[in-house]
Amino acid sequence: MSTALLTKARTVTRPTREAMLQRDPSVSRFWNENEKMFEDAWAEWDNSEGHGDLILDHSLYAPELRQAIERSWENPTEETSVKELWTEVFPNVYKAQFFDPEKLQVLRDYLGQVTEAGIPLRPPYGISLNRGGAMLDPRSEGYLAAPSFQAFYQDLMNLYMRPIARLLFPDVYGYDAQTFGFSIAWQAGKDTDLRPHTDASSVTLNINLNLPGEEFSGSAVRFIDPYNRQIESLTFEPGTALIHHGNVAHASEPITEGERHNFVLWLYGERGQVPHQHAPAETIADARTRWTLPQTPSDNFAPF
Repeated sequence: MSTALLTKARTVTRPTREAMLQRDPSVSRFWNENEKMFEDAWAEWDNSEGHGDLILDHSLYAPELRQAIERSWENPTEETSVKELWTEVFPNVYKAQFFDPEKLQVLRDYLGQVTEAGIPLRPPYGISLNRGGAMLDPRSEGYLAAPSFQAFYQDLMNLYMRPIARLLFPDVYGYDAQTFGFSIAWQAGKDTDLRPHTDASSVTLNINLNLPGEEFSGSAVRFIDPYNRQIESLTFEPGTALIHHGNVAHASEPITEGERHNFVLWLYGERGQVPHQHAPAETIADARTRWTLPQTPSDNFAPF
């Protein structure tokens, strides 16, 4: 049964989509003025309605990756077992099985219940025509503040993404203390393509959340290497991930059939600092240093 807090959050008058797209000042005021109410509502949803037996924990990760990550946190000299799981599929773009395809249903069902919760979420309108999805990081207005999700998200960023990024891209060390993330839910006939661009990140992790057998057509990620004029369109299977420097140019091709679901996650330094392109790493971190957590607090700066 809905509490008065949940009812209030669900019935609050929301900004129009047009106002969000135009970044009207009233939209930012809406999220800021209601921030505490929405956070409390998500906590209440977690406790009273929430996700039932849908548990977001380490069992969702691909077993080989999970085991290699756990070994490396215990003994950083074991980190080669993590690196060996990633295959370079384009210059400076790596691919690996990230989530267990057999467990993806748990995550997708959880996100489905989030959508049905009725608590306002800010879609990532910084992404062209993205009508679905949500902001995931606490630095973002209208983010998914459910405590159960935030615990999972923080572990993903801190225990998985950051050491993997440092391992594959040594120059990101020192430019990886800050986190940012959003989800994507694109539908054929509603969402189109995303033009070539680079990300305002040191490193980007793009995880396919589509379920096995949940097919879609189009919407490949097209990578562009301006130095050797190489262009390649990459698709990736359920639960697999692509990771690359934010300065690697890429685009999303039009989705023509079905739906596409992704997490897109960023790391960068304070106030958006990223490594200088083609400059050598300023600090070469050793294995033990790579497997540490930064002590820098969130600067609350959101790229969009």
